[in-house]
Amino acid sequence: MFTKLGKYEIAREIGRGSMGIVYEAYDPYIDRQVAVKVAMADALKDRDSGERFRKMFFNEAHTAGMLRHSNILDIFDAGVDEDKCYIVMELIENGDTLRSYCRSDNLLPVNQVAELIFRCSKALDYAHRQGVIHRDIKPSNILLTHDMDVKIADFSIAHINRTDMSQTMPMGFVGSPRYMSPEQIQEDIISHQTDLFSLGIVAYEMLTGQHPFGGESFSNLIHRVINEDPVPLSSHRADLPPIVERIVFKCLEKTPERRYRMGLDLASDLSTAFTHLERPQEDIPAREKFELVKPLDFFRGFLDAEIWEIIRASVWQEAAPGEILIREGDVDDSFFIIINGTVNVTKQSHPLGQLRMGDCFGEMGYLSKIRRTASVIADGPVSLMKFNATLIEQATTECQLRFSRVFLRVLIDRLSKTNDLVVRAGL
Repeated sequence: MFTKLGKYEIAREIGRGSMGIVYEAYDPYIDRQVAVKVAMADALKDRDSGERFRKMFFNEAHTAGMLRHSNILDIFDAGVDEDKCYIVMELIENGDTLRSYCRSDNLLPVNQVAELIFRCSKALDYAHRQGVIHRDIKPSNILLTHDMDVKIADFSIAHINRTDMSQTMPMGFVGSPRYMSPEQIQEDIISHQTDLFSLGIVAYEMLTGQHPFGGESFSNLIHRVINEDPVPLSSHRADLPPIVERIVFKCLEKTPERRYRMGLDLASDLSTAFTHLERPQEDIPAREKFELVKPLDFFRGFLDAEIWEIIRASVWQEAAPGEILIREGDVDDSFFIIINGTVNVTKQSHPLGQLRMGDCFGEMGYLSKIRRTASVIADGPVSLMKFNATLIEQATTECQLRFSRVFLRVLIDRLSKTNDLVVRAGL
């Protein structure tokens, strides 16, 4: 047993995993307790796989080090001391994980499960917007603090999906099979929605103590994940509200386009179903939102009180340049109003036009939840108000009626403009 690693004073072993041994340590320069993960020595020395193992080990420091979020474990440092590779991380005093609460004899209250999954979904939303796909979301990789908050950890096989960076890890069959999405299992193209599928399995286990696809053997489990629907939650617990099953099952859709598009969408539905959760949105003061929204043509004729209601019944979203807001072929019921910036509309990669501040898009999906017929992409930094039917139902009846009237006016105007373009084109 060594007592020092670089500048860090090693105190005791506090955990072991597939990638390394974790120690509690002390950083004398900053005067704080930290966790130090040391790579398995034998794995590093293996002639065939040692270099790949080393790359995976330091991938955690590289990837998680890009992220700063209250529900993602902080990475402070990484290095090599003689033959020891190590990563220095935030120390979680409690040392527990969600695994402890995925047993049928030790389940948390439903409201608390919703809160923990809500926080995980917001943390993943943040990571995904930075281009990071975790690829190994499972209960043992979600740490619990002493006050029952969550910290997503272990980014060792994470994939960075950004145009300004090369991918950090090879694709293929990587992850924990019990928590893999169908596209992961089949070694197909993955997106951030694979993490939401895995989080859906975690939520299911925390609510029931059972796996949604059962599976007595590895091959049986893989077959069910790819081909069969999850077992209804009500088969295990009759006291769960139906909305909970709808939310979890949307995470567990086989095809990514039928799942939640972003973690923020999952968080929004959870906040609607559980009133103790705050509405997830960008951190912009309410008065500033009101001043930005009130002059827009969409809100002409709304009373101030109704505008406040609409603001509370929406999600405020910031999009980076090039971010896909609506993807052609996806199915969802979101409707957007552009507060600032411009977006480009394309169909089969051909430009159709540009929308600006005050314009709306997504009307047909909101109305009938059909497949999107075009893509909408941020042309630069964009601020948006995002709605779906579930959110609008939280407003008063009078406000809903006024919103519906304005929405129909916008829809008729959009259809009229579309028809004019068809006539001019001789179609």
